[in-house]
Amino acid sequence: MAIATGLYAGRLPLCPGTWGSLAAIIPWFFLRHLALPSYLLMLGLVFVVGFFASGSAEKILHQADAGPIVIDEILGMFITLISAPDHPAAWILGFFFFRFFDIIKPFPCSWFDQHIHGGIGIMMDDVIAGIYALIVLQSLWWLAIRIAH
Repeated sequence: MAIATGLYAGRLPLCPGTWGSLAAIIPWFFLRHLALPSYLLMLGLVFVVGFFASGSAEKILHQADAGPIVIDEILGMFITLISAPDHPAAWILGFFFFRFFDIIKPFPCSWFDQHIHGGIGIMMDDVIAGIYALIVLQSLWWLAIRIAH
């Protein structure tokens, strides 16, 4: 349960996904300088651990994709912040972009959320939301640099 709830960040009142996304920034801050292959390996490990932890937590909580399960938001934030610029504005934008895509669930996020159950379904909609947020963050940052010069 500790892993599935992001060391219990998902148990905080109101908006557990937001708390989980915010909690992700703390470990990410220390992992952000990993070489890309190591960072991608870490993402894979978090996915596998999250798959098992979230699936088990669902059974313990007797609820599908229960609110306190936030390991998926943590992974989504880690994906969003792949190679993020070393600037607090980029980190804040990444957080908001991820929350936006996690909440509105554009296809195929919505498909995974509605049709795939258990640990894989819990994790995959946030993986895709993280990929969308990563693309938007990197694209807008690239564009802002081009405009500034």
